[in-house]
Amino acid sequence: MTLLRRAGIALFAVLAGLAGPASGAPEHGIAMHGKPALESGFTAFPYSNESAPKGGRAVFGEVGGFDSLNPFILKGRAPWAVAPHMVESLMARSQDEPFTLYGLLAETVETPPDRSWVEFTLRPQARFSDGSPVTVEDVIWSFETLGREGHPRYRNAWDSIAAIRRGGERTLRIEFSEPNRELPLILGLRPVLKRAQWEGRPFGESGLEPIIGSGPYFIADFEPGRFVTFRRDPDWWGADLPVNRGLNNFDEVRYEYFRNADALWQAVQTGAVDFFADADPVRWAEGYEFPAALSGRLVRTEIAHGRPTGMDGFVFNSRRAPLSDRRVREALALAFDWEWVNERLYRGELRRIRSFFDNSPLGFDGPAEGREREILAPFAAHLPPGTLEEGWRPPVSDGTGRDRRNLRAAAALLDEAGWTVVDGQRRNAEGRPLVVEALVVSTEDETLASIWSQAVARLGAKMLVRRVDAAQYQLRRQDYDFDIVTNRWSMSLSPGTEQRLYFGAAGRETPGTRNYMGVADPAVEAAIDAMLAAEGEDDFRAAVRALDRVLMAGIYVVPFGALPTDRIAHSAGVRGPERAPLYGWWGWWAGPGLWWRE
Repeated sequence: MTLLRRAGIALFAVLAGLAGPASGAPEHGIAMHGKPALESGFTAFPYSNESAPKGGRAVFGEVGGFDSLNPFILKGRAPWAVAPHMVESLMARSQDEPFTLYGLLAETVETPPDRSWVEFTLRPQARFSDGSPVTVEDVIWSFETLGREGHPRYRNAWDSIAAIRRGGERTLRIEFSEPNRELPLILGLRPVLKRAQWEGRPFGESGLEPIIGSGPYFIADFEPGRFVTFRRDPDWWGADLPVNRGLNNFDEVRYEYFRNADALWQAVQTGAVDFFADADPVRWAEGYEFPAALSGRLVRTEIAHGRPTGMDGFVFNSRRAPLSDRRVREALALAFDWEWVNERLYRGELRRIRSFFDNSPLGFDGPAEGREREILAPFAAHLPPGTLEEGWRPPVSDGTGRDRRNLRAAAALLDEAGWTVVDGQRRNAEGRPLVVEALVVSTEDETLASIWSQAVARLGAKMLVRRVDAAQYQLRRQDYDFDIVTNRWSMSLSPGTEQRLYFGAAGRETPGTRNYMGVADPAVEAAIDAMLAAEGEDDFRAAVRALDRVLMAGIYVVPFGALPTDRIAHSAGVRGPERAPLYGWWGWWAGPGLWWRE
């Protein structure tokens, strides 16, 4: 943390203390900017079907395996579905608004205009699956434990808490130590666990004891690495809450684990899986000529959405030489011929991702102006040339697979960086050859990396392509033990504290974050700080655009492409709502959680 930021936090704490008990009023919901779209007394989210029938079974496919049932810690591999199926938070997110929460475990939320603190009041009827009440002590213990012993994604918010205490029988109050208007919402989405379950044993140790949650499902059966089955709790306390009506309609949800993506696809073809999100445009257009699809037992649905593309691509680890040199990263990016790849592998169906917040009002566009330029101006001398003007975009090729213009530009950059050609091979002043390794886990990524490596070879450099199993891949990414990997950062319309987990300077050295590229840039820190402190929509968008601009200028990722819609293959016996929410098919709550079996 910089001295400037420490001073800002200290000043905020002092001013918050001087401000006294200035308060808003208890509300049914809270929005990041403005007010919630739904008034108190709404009966259900507008995109859900209140009359959806309950019952039936849904089967999903997952690649890999699991050896833990605790997804809230770094150790072990746990099914992601444990959290949405079994564990609830104080508030629930609307998938139809950029970032708005409505009461779940908490019936009200209260925060002052400056959001220097937040107060939640629990619903008296909130219960865990074993029938015990959800208490203020459970909430406080959960927040403290996750912040200190949980996965690193929980630590950013915990570091911003000055005090957390009980305010009444069903009320807790949290005071913050830094200006971050998102913190009340972030804590509203924190998992709430049962304190008594963890008495006498360390929380940070992985294990296969099912978590006792307050959510709609409990684990009925499992076999590590093979399957896990969730069964809907007939006595679930929250079934009739407005935020839950029309959701969680299947009596049983089962996740089958497959060794690789090819095995999963075989299961889809046999009808063993009810839902399959298909990101392969060629397969979507040409690959459904099998009995289940031809007979209508498996159907395909395209779902429109309004969320950012996020970033998906090859990630450079800038912690390591020679990728610590931006010129080398740019040269390798120039060698990747996306236009050729898109046409040959994807029939031209994908649109190149041009920034981290592409396809949204949050992506940078043209010269930085106004508040966006103001945020970045103190760092102008250290930013790459052109950052504040048009910024950096992924190079465009002629689509031949041998774009001489791009390769000449790449060669010039390598020369400038000290990697000259000696006997046909790029070497530095010490005579060391230019060699990097791309670590992959899927057939698709292996194909893309192999195509890229051929282009890199034309520059006199060498790119090794190494395929490993899912467990080794996860471990090496977690420890930043790689040169190049693939990653996808999903972005919302209201990015916030998670951006520090993705791109914060602390992640350059701290294992387990999603700062795979190793960025540690004061301009990035300033943009994130401005984003979290923004009170109005205009300032917020300017800060996100500044962040987007600086990340792209660093050339940390060679982007792939994105589909224009979400594409879901599913059993004919399941149905979804008449219209999808703003976020489209995005996780359980905006995806299969809204569907039902006829």
